[in-house]
Formats: sequence, structure tokens, C-alpha cells
Amino acid sequence: MTKSPAKKTKCGFVAIVGSPNAGKSTLLNILVGQKLSIVTPKPQTTRNRVRGIKIHNDTQIVFVDTPGIFKIKGKLDNRLNRSIVETSKNSFDGVDYFAFIFDCSKEFNENDEEVLKTLESQKSPKILILNKVDIIRDKAKLLDITTLLNSKLEFEKTFMISALKNKGTEDFIEYISKHLPDGVFLYPKDEISDFPMRIMAAEITREKIFLNIQEEIPYSIFVETEKFEEKKDSIKINQIIYTVTESHKKIILGKGASVLKRIGEQSRRELTQLTGKKVSVFLHVKVSKDWMEKKESYLTSGIDFSTK
Repeated sequence: MTKSPAKKTKCGFVAIVGSPNAGKSTLLNILVGQKLSIVTPKPQTTRNRVRGIKIHNDTQIVFVDTPGIFKIKGKLDNRLNRSIVETSKNSFDGVDYFAFIFDCSKEFNENDEEVLKTLESQKSPKILILNKVDIIRDKAKLLDITTLLNSKLEFEKTFMISALKNKGTEDFIEYISKHLPDGVFLYPKDEISDFPMRIMAAEITREKIFLNIQEEIPYSIFVETEKFEEKKDSIKINQIIYTVTESHKKIILGKGASVLKRIGEQSRRELTQLTGKKVSVFLHVKVSKDWMEKKESYLTSGIDFSTK
């Protein structure tokens, strides 16, 4: 009795690139079907490279959500921002396709120019994704945008989508799955990310800070998961929020630690939903005037958000 031939599979990497706040993280979360990358209304939220894994038919697609590439100048020129942009560019190694996402509700700017300039030197094929097309009433404008961007860089295909409403993404997935190279799956079929949960926990807390504090303060904070103790039915998380001044620390704490308490509760609830376990979160705020350049000794204040 002869064995039937093994099923041919495909596997490859697709980097989602674009300017800050173009919708990269929203698109990744929609494509994978679960929140992997934090999303806020503020630009330059993503700082890490996040990989999301999706299986479509016989193809395993590994999406790489990169931090937004932007032109570094003036007060933006610090070690953190240089590292963010460098992280994006370092994510390009071994990528089979680049998906450049452009926010149609905004004008083409120097950050978009910077992204296209970076992509120009990459040999892998590029796909253009026009995002937020649902809010553009003048459809002729979409044609103008497509023409403009294709005149600056040669794109193999153009897709018009709304990442937020999950419209137009199916065609993109179908196209990518057919054009990735033959190969065995690199990740288990039930795995949707290689992003460590302790880092994901820190990112979720950082997202809550962005959503609760409207000033520019969130850009000057860093959340570190100091301890991540996981048991069968529970997880205990200790996190440090680094900020640059005592005044920023007071704002993050709020009166009677009310703001920090709200941030911790929101983080705990989302992590509980994400993991399916009882989660305890302990947050501490520490001051380091130049943490963006180097780490120093820190001043501490803490609060417990464990489940009761």
C-alpha cells in the first residue's frame, strides 16, 4: 500500500511597515485574531518588534509588526527613538514580503518618505495597503494616493482596507498565502506569537498608561516586568514604571494613587481575559531622569492590584 504524498505547505515572513500611527498594530491584531500589539490613538506607541502567526489554508504567515519609522530630528533625537527606528530596520532580515500601510486620512509626509526610502534598498517584493479607506468620501482621492505612492516605489499589488473594521483584509491574506515560498511550518499550529508573555504584560500596562494620561508623559515612561510567576491557575506580576521626573511620577500616581490604581486594574482585567487565569499585578513607579540613555538607581513607590 503506497503512502499518499505529503501535503505541500508554504511559510514566510511579512513585515508590516509604515509611519507611526498608520494602523500597523491594529492590522496585525485583526489578521491574527487576537490582540498582540498595543493600540492607542497616539503615534509612536509600538517600541518592540512583535510577530503574529496566522495559518491560512496550507500557508503559515508570520507577520512582523514593526515600530513606526520616522525622521529623527530635534528633540526626537535620543537613544530611545534611535533604538525604535533601528529595531524596525533590523526586522527586515529574512522577510519575504513588505506590506507598506498608509493612512489615507492623512497627507503624505516626511515620515512616509523615510519609510519608502528604507524600503527602496530591500529586494523582497512590496505590497501597498491603503488603510482607513472607509472614511474617504472622494474615491478619486484613493486613485490619486495610489498613483503617488507607486510613483515613489514600485508595488506589486495594492489593497484598500479598513483595519479597524476588518474590511478588505481577506483579499490581502489570500494573496499573501498564495505567493509565499514553499516550506514547512516554523511554529506549532496553535501558536499565534513568539512574543514573551512577560513583555506582553508590560506592553499592556504601558497601553493603559497611554489611555489614562493625556499629556506627553507616556512617551517618557518605560514599563518593565520585574517578576512573572506563573502557576497552574494564577499569575503574579511585579512591574516597574520608569519615568523621568518626580512631577511625572505624581501624575502617574494621581491623588491617593487613584490613577495608578485605575491603570493597574485595567491591566489586570485584560491580562486575566488574555490568559484565562487569576492575575495579580503589583505596580511600582520609579524615577530615573535619563533612563532613555542609561539606567540608574531608582526611587520607589508601589501599590498592589492583586485580585481579591
